[in-house]
Amino acid sequence: MKDKAGTLSLSHGKNDICEPGDEGPVTVSIARKIKAGYENEYEIWISGVIEAASGYNGHMGSNVLRPAPSTDDEYVIIYRFDTYANCMKWEQSDLRQQWLDKLEAMVEGESTTRRGTGLEFWFDLPELPLNKKPSAHKMALVLIIVVYLLVMAINVIFQPLFEGMNIWLRSLVVVVGQVLLLTYIVMPWVTRLLKGWLFKD
Repeated sequence: MKDKAGTLSLSHGKNDICEPGDEGPVTVSIARKIKAGYENEYEIWISGVIEAASGYNGHMGSNVLRPAPSTDDEYVIIYRFDTYANCMKWEQSDLRQQWLDKLEAMVEGESTTRRGTGLEFWFDLPELPLNKKPSAHKMALVLIIVVYLLVMAINVIFQPLFEGMNIWLRSLVVVVGQVLLLTYIVMPWVTRLLKGWLFKD
């Protein structure tokens, strides 16, 4: 069973051209309507396909939204990879196709796939549709403020550790700490805190 590609939430402006691998994390959502009575089987299928995807390089986690008015009563699987190339390795793999072949009896109609890249990754909320994104200037403004405050905080808090450390190692520690904090703690919290403003039309 092949997924039907829906609206792709990728920007294509002339300033968005980049080298392969530099496009940043890729977020993919796949929405499917499940036939009545097959919900338990599909839940088992979800667990299996997520475990299979997690074994591929660059996999950054998955979320599952269960049928609700906000999802048009569809199941939505959301997964992330660190680059487009790694995402394609999973999506074009024989293993993924084997899992898709198991869906034939469980789904109604075609699935809808959407993808997002770049700054949008930092502002993703699983409970919102993937094509619901803040404007570029709001994302840039929030990131400038958050990154500045985070870098300053890391430098102040770990100043004793940094004493005597060469600039290359110090910069590496700051960058690694900043990216991990942004991805897993700071940006999810900031995005929820500012959700009313960020996603306001």
